[in-house]
Formats: sequence, C-alpha cells, structure tokens
Amino acid sequence: MTHPTKICLKGGRFIDPSQDIDREADIYIDNGKIVAGPIDVDETIDCTGYVVAPGLVDVHVHLREPGGSAKETIASGSRAAAAGGFTTIVAMPNTTPRADTASTIEWIKRRVAEDAVVKVLQTGCMTKGGEGNEMAGIGSLAKAGVCAITDDGKCVQNHRLMRNIVEYAKTFQLPIMDHCEDESLMGDGVMHEGYWSTLLGMKGIPYESESIMVSRNIMLARRSEWNIHMQHISAGQSVELLREAKSKGIPVTAEVTPHHIALNDENIKKFDSNYKMNPPLMSDSHRRALIAGLKDGTIEVIATDHAPHTWTEKTKEFDAAPFGIVGLETALPITLTELYHTGHLTLTQLLQKFTMGPAKVLRRPDLGTLSVGSAADIVVFDPDAENVIDPDTFLSKGRNTPFGGYVAKGKVCMTFVNGVCVFKRD
Repeated sequence: MTHPTKICLKGGRFIDPSQDIDREADIYIDNGKIVAGPIDVDETIDCTGYVVAPGLVDVHVHLREPGGSAKETIASGSRAAAAGGFTTIVAMPNTTPRADTASTIEWIKRRVAEDAVVKVLQTGCMTKGGEGNEMAGIGSLAKAGVCAITDDGKCVQNHRLMRNIVEYAKTFQLPIMDHCEDESLMGDGVMHEGYWSTLLGMKGIPYESESIMVSRNIMLARRSEWNIHMQHISAGQSVELLREAKSKGIPVTAEVTPHHIALNDENIKKFDSNYKMNPPLMSDSHRRALIAGLKDGTIEVIATDHAPHTWTEKTKEFDAAPFGIVGLETALPITLTELYHTGHLTLTQLLQKFTMGPAKVLRRPDLGTLSVGSAADIVVFDPDAENVIDPDTFLSKGRNTPFGGYVAKGKVCMTFVNGVCVFKRD
C-alpha cells in the first residue's frame, strides 16, 4: 500500500492542549511532520464534525511479550492501541523474562521495530526480576534506551532500597513509575475492603495498602527532588496526600484508569472476574474523589493499565482469576462518556490527561503535541457518536473487559503515526 506523503485533514475541530488551541482548522502533513499550510497535497480528508487532536499517549500498557504471547503480542497490542487513538504506548517490564537487562530490552526493541504500528516505549525493572530485593542494572538499562523504570505489578517493600533506586535513577534522569501497594496489608485480598466485601464474603484489601506507599513515595520524592509517578491510584486518601504534596512543590505525579472512574465495588456483586483488577474497584466515595483530583489537576494522567488475559484464565472463579482488564480500545469512549459528557472536564482538559500529562511524566515534550515541526501523530474522533462496546470486535487478543454492552458516547475514527494512517474505522 502506498501512503501519500502530503495530506490535509480539513475542517475538523482542532484541539491541541499543548498550544492552547481549540478551533476549526486545516492540518497539513508533509513527510510525516506537521507543517504550516496551505500546501499542495496528495490527499484531502474531510474531518468536518470530528475532533482532530494529538495522538494519545498511554504510560501504562502490558504487551505480554516476551513470554505471554497467548495473552497479547507487540503486534496485536499496538493494533489495539491504534484502534483506541493511541500513537505512543509505554510497555511495562513484567514479561517473561522480566525486562531487567539490556539484552531483553534490545530483544523487545527489535520486535517493536518489526511488528508495532504505533510507537512503543519500553520500561525496565527497578529491581532484579522485579522481586524487590536487589537493584537492577539501572545504568545499563538507561544505556539500552528504557524510557522509565518500574516494578509494576509489584511494589518495592524495602524503603531503603527504594530510596537508593530513586537517587540512582535521578543520576540517569530516568522517570520512576511505582505501583503503590503495601503487601502486608494487601495479604490475599481480592477486592476493596468495605461493605460489599463483607456482604459478598470476599477477602478485602484496605485502601491504606495503596495510600501508605503513596505517602512513602512523597517523602522520597521530597528528599531526592526527583519525580515519582504513582501508577493507577484508586483511593481518595491517595488523592488527598498528592494534593497536599503538590501544593508544597514536591515532585510527584499520578495516573488514574478509566475503570476506576466509571465503576465501583458494587459491580462485583455480579461475581464476574472481569471486574477484578489491582488496585481493586473502590466504593463510590473513592471514585468521586478521583474525579475531583482530575478536575483540580492533582491527577495529571489517565492511563489504561491494559492487562490482557486469556479467556481460560478469566473464566475461573473470582478468587482464583488473575487481576486485570484490557483498556486500550475503550479508554477514550469511556472517559468521553464519564467525564466530558457529564460536564466534569472539557474536551481540552480531557485530552490534556492523555497528551500533555503523559509527556510531562516521560520528560518527552515531543509527545502529545501537533506544533509545527512535530511528528504527525494524530487521532481523529467523533465525541458524540453513540456506540455499544463489543469485545468481539477488539483488535487486542484480550477480551477481558467489564464494559461489554456499555453504551458509550464517542468513538475513534482514524489514527495516524508519523503521517501514516494506521487505523481507520469503517
């Protein structure tokens, strides 16, 4: 297939938070870059009635490769990302083997170059094997080109080790992303500890399991003067701690997932393991606190924590099923429905959480912008189109979502990476 090198996206509502732009405009692409127009083009695409925005950036994705290709591959996961409007995704290191050495990073980068249709940035482990006992070779990981370090899926329990990791990462200017969880408090819990866990007879996870480690990381960020990014926060107390820390200028950031915005622990009364994730769905007061944190800027990022599992794994009984759901293809429709159409956020504010916020965390100002000269990474979407989410249509290998049958208002129409259309909805 031959791709035109000069394209005009004509007449759309151009929203770019990085430039404080929200107006009708024609966007010109020349050889994969955004250029000032008008210019002579090979193709004009009518975007009247649609939003044209910087491609979305997801800082929290599990691609499962190497070692888990039955669940997802770099090829299938990147296609799912494109279908969701994401042009850059950040892959977590909890693969098999763990991405804790330069050789594993190099293998992944080669596979990305061969198979990915969107930009894939790879993280490396903070500790060897992600086991939280000994620091990984952070210097060699930095040299191999990781975009950040994290033990996602696990949290370093040893505070002295975590302090050393933060200080060492700072010397290499590497972002740190942390899955905040006190394992002694979590125990063998499977859902939020509260009214519904008691009623359903399930072992609960207290919200303090998360907020204690958020507090720990705030103290380490203040001491080191280096940003620590809190992954998939879910507790109202975590929002309060982060709000206070940011008011004091402590370098911390945080993300929240669409499912923690849209759902609460009452949904688990269905005993459907597609509602099982870590951190667990919280009570509605926590959900409202997350939305408040998005509205006042305490939470800068929305990320999917896309975690595909096989049908066999997820059809086990709730206690035995693995944590995690897919999210790349549902994130924008759900957040448009739950945050934009409810009046909590404007379109510009919502897009900030998917573009400028992630770019800040990654220290990558080249991402999440359509300024002249930047890469033509673009999403075109209809913010008002009503559609019913159907997992059978996903491009991801994973079908493990609680949103099957969810009536969303908003859908992705086209996605461009470096000026090439990598997804187009029929």
